[in-house]
Amino acid sequence: MIDLISIFGIRLQLLIGPNVPRPAPYEVMEALIGLQVTNSDSERDGFQMDFMLGKDARLDYSLLRSDALKIENQVIIILIFGTLPQVLINGIITKHQVEPSNKPGGSMLHVTGEDISVKLDMKEQNATHANQSDSTIVKKMLTDAGFIPQIEETTDTPSDRERVVTQQCSNLRFIQKLAQRNGFIFYIEPSEIPGINRAYWGKENRKLPSQPALMMNMGPLTNVDEPINFSFNALGPVKPEITILNPFTKQPIEVPIPDSVLPSLSSQPATPLRSKVSRDAANLSFAQALLKAMIGAKTASDALEASGQVDVVRYGRALRSRQLVSVMGAGQTYDGDYYVKKVTHNIKLLPKPDYKQSFELRRDGRGAIL
Repeated sequence: MIDLISIFGIRLQLLIGPNVPRPAPYEVMEALIGLQVTNSDSERDGFQMDFMLGKDARLDYSLLRSDALKIENQVIIILIFGTLPQVLINGIITKHQVEPSNKPGGSMLHVTGEDISVKLDMKEQNATHANQSDSTIVKKMLTDAGFIPQIEETTDTPSDRERVVTQQCSNLRFIQKLAQRNGFIFYIEPSEIPGINRAYWGKENRKLPSQPALMMNMGPLTNVDEPINFSFNALGPVKPEITILNPFTKQPIEVPIPDSVLPSLSSQPATPLRSKVSRDAANLSFAQALLKAMIGAKTASDALEASGQVDVVRYGRALRSRQLVSVMGAGQTYDGDYYVKKVTHNIKLLPKPDYKQSFELRRDGRGAIL
């Protein structure tokens, strides 16, 4: 275990191993000079660890022969704030990159990996899933893989006389495909207990209790390194236009478009200035077309984006993606709750310990609700 900023009680713990990860050996922790972890709501989480390489008596890099850093080993990265542990990622090593140097102490090893969901992407499957809803299929897959499923139920359960759901890809890509067609997101994140992982498949969760606020222009309470940057794109939101044909009369039927399928986070949601005609909806049923309309309204609803860097020591914990956070001190127009789209942890151990965390936020418009 390494003290990042010992005076403030932030510590780094690294667990590595093939099946049951254990504390990283001394030679691994001694060579570690930095790492980066990225958590995103739309992409697989990932990590990179940077090591300083040194040659042994056999003129070889001994760290490359270490069992701890083998490809496919599991890696759990934990930050401990005082007595509060936060697991940043539970991942799998997938890549080594070696940078030899002519200068003593200049050789580097970069170990890269992805979150534990990569295990679902190792093998393609040919399967059929008859008489099951999408949520039932996903729940079974995730349970069989050893994850704790958090699944939002879907109601469409087609009989095998109507259609049969077929799979011709890996379980991960199939789960992502089912999520996309229901307007959902899918991700796997570590729980508070190292080695135990939760798999979420459902709508963006904008109802969770907000995390501690990001504060700027508030004197000693300020906890962002620099002012947060805000970008309002009026051309971002798009209104989908969907028309289906009556199967009997062949007359066109316009499908009503909902304003949004997600709770609004602003007092002035942006009005779509653009529209987009769906060209492949004519033969859909009304229920299928309505779902397609809801998905279209959801994916193009957020006009306001924000980015910045939080001072982790002042913040007192790691900001989490896929949850809500409040912004304070930016004025009534940009204060309020945001959805955390992505966070990146940058940790350096040499030449001196340093920890920075950048973030990307978004919401549907301007103006704080409260």
